[in-house]
Amino acid sequence: MTDLRIRIAPTTRLLGAVLLMASAMAPALAADPQPAAGASKAAPAEEPTTTILSDTLHYDDVKKQSVFTGNVNMTRGLMTLTSDTLEMHEDAAGNQYGTATANKGKVVTIRQERPENFELIEGKGLRAEYDGTKSTFDLIGQAVVVRYVCGKPFDTIRGDRVRYNEKSGTYEAQGGPNSSAAGGRVRSVAEPRAKADAAIAECRKQQASKKGR
Repeated sequence: MTDLRIRIAPTTRLLGAVLLMASAMAPALAADPQPAAGASKAAPAEEPTTTILSDTLHYDDVKKQSVFTGNVNMTRGLMTLTSDTLEMHEDAAGNQYGTATANKGKVVTIRQERPENFELIEGKGLRAEYDGTKSTFDLIGQAVVVRYVCGKPFDTIRGDRVRYNEKSGTYEAQGGPNSSAAGGRVRSVAEPRAKADAAIAECRKQQASKKGR
């Protein structure tokens, strides 16, 4: 199979739906404070370039649809998505939708690094869907979302479907016959905040020690 590498400029709208999955894997950020009177507003941060690796690509300009197949690996900044198929489309109003699927015996994986807090958010499911009209994405089938701090798991959500709302920064989980938790239930495990804060402080200490050598 031929490895197809696509590099998308930061301003390109194509695949915008999946690109928003990056922010979906991390807690919502607080709004920036208003600048003091007379102070100039900071320029908006430049969007990172998106790179997609796949074996094949089919793009239909009329339908505004792109289908990537075969060992799909997308990176955007510190976010990575892996799947066997990635399908994106846009409706007449400009709303975007995306679906990533995995072959039998495999899963779709979304990983978002947050180096400022030594965190890694990782979500897995048989399928991932994004709805641009609602700013939500779902991990569907054997869904698991885990927050790692310094390489150790701290918070875990399991269910048949786990949804994240990008606008409100909230999670929803549903049980079902294809839940990753026993009995088709939703299972959530959260470590005390103090433990996570201590782990972050220890990582910062170790990092400072390495830089001082």
